[in-house]
Amino acid sequence: MKIFIVEDDAVIAAAICRHLTGWGYQVRCAEDFQHVMETFAAFQPHLVILDISLPFFNGYHWCGEIRKVSRAPILFLSSAADNMNIVMAVGMGADDFVPKPFDLEVLTAKIQALLRRAYDFAAAPTLSRGGVTLDLSAAAVTCGAEKLDLSRNEFRILQVLMENAGKTVSRETLMLRLWETDSFVDENTLSVNINRLRRKLAGLGLTDFIKTKKGFGYLVE
Repeated sequence: MKIFIVEDDAVIAAAICRHLTGWGYQVRCAEDFQHVMETFAAFQPHLVILDISLPFFNGYHWCGEIRKVSRAPILFLSSAADNMNIVMAVGMGADDFVPKPFDLEVLTAKIQALLRRAYDFAAAPTLSRGGVTLDLSAAAVTCGAEKLDLSRNEFRILQVLMENAGKTVSRETLMLRLWETDSFVDENTLSVNINRLRRKLAGLGLTDFIKTKKGFGYLVE
């Protein structure tokens, strides 16, 4: 699922982007606040996060423009969280309003709820390999009748390995995907996450699903 963030605070936008990417969403942040609709049209997001105070035009303007062409859920994220602004946001076609400061986990829960209501998750995006299915929207892995929820890092690791099934993925690649940069991550941290994931998979009977290629990395066949 694709999420478009229209937020002019680069620190906030980057934090949301990193967090949602960790949950398997494809995220794009607005860069040209004078031509938001051009990016929206090219990206075709499933959900939009909008601030109210923006350069050139405010979030209400862009909410109205989006509603002319799309029914994608719109979530306002703003410090202007008084009753008048919330009423205006809903009146313009917004689906939810999260006040700043906010908790990333609460924001994620609201995003997931909006996506569940707006789309048919019977056709949710998945990755499958060897009888194992990874639900990209729910961060859960299924084998047969058994389903297991994964932590954010466990999900990211398994997603990368299943996306590259049949190919060895280096430890460096995994660390880059997990934490964006490996400059501050030691080798032991990745090993701990891999071992936790393997123990969880073993509970599903998948004792050798993730293979180690010594000196190279990890592999899902």
